[in-house]
Formats: sequence, structure tokens, C-alpha cells
Amino acid sequence: MKIAVYPGSFDPITNGHIDVLERATEIFDKVIITVARNSSKQPIFTTDERVALCRQAVEGIRNAEVDTFEGLIVDYARSQGAVALVRGLRALSDFEYEFQMALMNRKLASEVATVFLMPNEKFTYLNSSIVRELARHRTSVADFVPENVRLALEARFGAPHPGRA
Repeated sequence: MKIAVYPGSFDPITNGHIDVLERATEIFDKVIITVARNSSKQPIFTTDERVALCRQAVEGIRNAEVDTFEGLIVDYARSQGAVALVRGLRALSDFEYEFQMALMNRKLASEVATVFLMPNEKFTYLNSSIVRELARHRTSVADFVPENVRLALEARFGAPHPGRA
């Protein structure tokens, strides 16, 4: 069984993340979305909330699971018997950081490959930071996130202003 790990903060999970996950599940037998517990970012959702949102968002994808990790992602990948880390590349601006991380991860665990997947072009501009900013300003995020995430964001920040739905 070929297992891949798809790590991230997923704060929140977006339709772009789901798109990359679906592409990965066509390549690997199992893909584990791993929600970072000790991110250097200040998340708007707790780890437990992010895990629950991810689980709900991917429940229809048969070979996807959700877990959390703390520490080095290559250590987690090894513990799961993973052969690859999945990373999404939206634009050239993502490449330099992701390339550096892939090289370091290869140095630390040469048996775990990094696989870069591009989302559908309609998601190339989309990231969690943009979604959070829109939600904070009470602008609809319905086109960018799964329904359960939209509801969680509206519960946190309020429903969209009229005319921004």
C-alpha cells in the first residue's frame, strides 16, 4: 500500500486543498491529511476544530484520512509508513519555499519523496489567508471552502454583509 502524507495548517481547509487531495488520492492508496499542531502561525481555529473541519470536508473521499502531527513531518511520515509528502503548488511564488523544504526533507528522510501537485487553475489564487481575511470582513467565502467550513467561519466572524454574499 502506497501511503502519502499531505501536511499543512489547514486554517481553514479550502477547496484548493480538497482539489490537491483528490488528485493525490488518484495516485496513492491512502492519503493522510496531517494538521500541524505547533504551527508558527496564529490559527483562528484550534487544532481540534481544524481536524474536525477537515474530517467533515473529506468524509466522501474513500482513501483519505485526517490526523495531527507535531515535530518534523518526515518523522511523522516514517511513523505512518508513507512513501511521499504531498505539497500543492499554486504559483511560482510557492516554489522557492517548497523546493527548499523538499530538499531538507530529502536530506532527513531520503526514502520519503516530495510530490508537488498543482490545483485546478480556478484555485491558483486561493489560500487560507485570503479566506480568513474575507471572512473577517464578512464577505462570502462560499465559493472557496466546503460548506461546513463556511458555516464555521460565519459562526466565528458573522454572516456576510448584504451585497457581499
